[in-house]
Amino acid sequence: MYNRIFSNQLRFFILTCCCFALSFQGIAQEKTYQLSSHILDISTGKPAAGVTITLSKKDNNDTWKKIDEKKTDSNGRIKDFLPQTSNNLGIYKLTFHIKPYFKQLGQQSFYPFIEVVFELADNEHYHVPITLSAYGYATYRGN
Repeated sequence: MYNRIFSNQLRFFILTCCCFALSFQGIAQEKTYQLSSHILDISTGKPAAGVTITLSKKDNNDTWKKIDEKKTDSNGRIKDFLPQTSNNLGIYKLTFHIKPYFKQLGQQSFYPFIEVVFELADNEHYHVPITLSAYGYATYRGN
């Protein structure tokens, strides 16, 4: 009987260690990103979901190269532009394709798209959001 209790305790200990190791491995390998964005529609006070945002980078020939394109989630956010693992220094542009968003709401928009140009000068995280209405917008560097 003593061997069975010890054996069960040993199995529990091994299982606990394996689960901890697997969960730690998942945390250690979790990807981090250097750039995120967010759109808040100030005319409704709600996030702008489903808006396409294109990320481009200016190359040495002063031309823009498309890096990525994603849609905002239900909270108006894109959290995963530019994996932190590479050297991301340079001049970038986010193009917010807002005309389809306002069309879906049955509204006209003065801006078919909005371009925000900025520079990544270090390896810090950059958050580039916009507040938006059909006839105006504002942007800033968030965190």
